Amino acid sequence: MPASIHVVAGVLRDAGGRVLLARRPAGKHLAGLWEFPGGKCDAGEAPVDALARELREEIGVVVESARPLIAVPHRYPEQDILLDVWRVSAWSGVPHPHEGQALAWVERSALPQVAMPPADRPVIAALELPDRYLITPETSPDELGELTAGIERACRRGLRLIQLRQPHWPRARLAEAARSARAICHEHGTRLLLNGDVQLAMVLGLDGVHMPARLAADLVQRPLPPDRWFGVSCHDAAELLHAVRVGADFATLSPVLPTPGHEQAEALGWERFADLVAHAPMPVYALGGMEGEDIDAAWMAGAQGIAAIRGLWA
Repeated sequence: MPASIHVVAGVLRDAGGRVLLARRPAGKHLAGLWEFPGGKCDAGEAPVDALARELREEIGVVVESARPLIAVPHRYPEQDILLDVWRVSAWSGVPHPHEGQALAWVERSALPQVAMPPADRPVIAALELPDRYLITPETSPDELGELTAGIERACRRGLRLIQLRQPHWPRARLAEAARSARAICHEHGTRLLLNGDVQLAMVLGLDGVHMPARLAADLVQRPLPPDRWFGVSCHDAAELLHAVRVGADFATLSPVLPTPGHEQAEALGWERFADLVAHAPMPVYALGGMEGEDIDAAWMAGAQGIAAIRGLWA
């Protein structure tokens, strides 16, 4: 099979939050499907330069600011590709077709229903997920009030994805905490995931579940319906691959940096983290030793963003 083709694409949003899609013209591979606009990255060309060139040539806009969003490796029968997608935060010009393709502004909520190439599907999850993912610190069951107060503070600070993780709590007390946290999170537009317990999350109407690696290892298929978020904790390439196989929407990968209390765990470092994420066709959060100022390093390493307990808790 020929060497993998490096394709760059840009996510452009208008003032109303709609996303620009381009339709592949007749005669091209996957003709008729909608995709994020872009094109091939030439040998030796920096991806951000290729992005600027392709968007200028294809839709007539000038990229002023962009950052990596997600890179999706995908194997088609005809060709392996790496779809390198960037979030374009500022551009000039009015998008219009230069190559006979149709363009459309699409509501973000409607993207899952659009006919798109398989490589573009993980981009939808990357667009929906925030760049910071809070995991609640472990507390004792008699500290329910302090826990929910901390969750409310996090929501007020703008955190929009929270994992309720209290692995040692009695299930009845955990359910009580989840109900209180659900009401707080939904008031602020924050998604609440429960650690490990699929049945309880579904009964309580939570937004999804985050599965520890040891529990995910026993799965043979996705345990949740497609309208709920399913995340998996991963620590190596094998666990990332298994998360993809069982239909995870995203993963955390850890530990990236040394973490207080887990000094015995060998840190991946940013270089190894980036190498592992490059082979994972889904959003991956960097976890382990993360602070707010690590977000740029995480993006440049291919992460969706950062996940943290101490670094994101008030």
